Amino acid sequence: MPNAAEPVSLREELKQKAPFRNSAHEALLGVLKTASVSNRATAKILATKKLSLAQYNVLRILRGAEPSGLATLAIRDRMIDPAAAITRLIDKLEAAGMVRRERGAGDRRLVNCRVTELGLATLAALDPPVNGIDLKIGRLLSEEELGHLNALLERLRAGLR
Repeated sequence: MPNAAEPVSLREELKQKAPFRNSAHEALLGVLKTASVSNRATAKILATKKLSLAQYNVLRILRGAEPSGLATLAIRDRMIDPAAAITRLIDKLEAAGMVRRERGAGDRRLVNCRVTELGLATLAALDPPVNGIDLKIGRLLSEEELGHLNALLERLRAGLR
């Protein structure tokens, strides 16, 4: 049995006996499996603060938008997974005291969201362990490999849009 640092083929990992349809199919499944592994590692850290991946994403977006905050739809447009129900995410974060909504003075229909001090403190507590995942990736791949991987992923995202 290989240890965690030894790579295992995707077919072995998925316990798949048949070959992949083609290399592109294998690559797609590899990207999805890698995202799943990364998400599980991150979700485990976020669970300590009772946050989901989507809620954490919203808090980070709002931290980056300070001091002006963002409208709900602008938050959704910046999310890693924009399919998430943004209104429900904001509702839960507001109920937890991590986000506040502000109505526009000129246009009451405009709702701006801002991260609160509690939200900022929660992010600050999560930064070191979450950043540890980035650091681990940085130890597994060289800067050149990371640059190449990022360029390839950009091409895939652009081609699949």
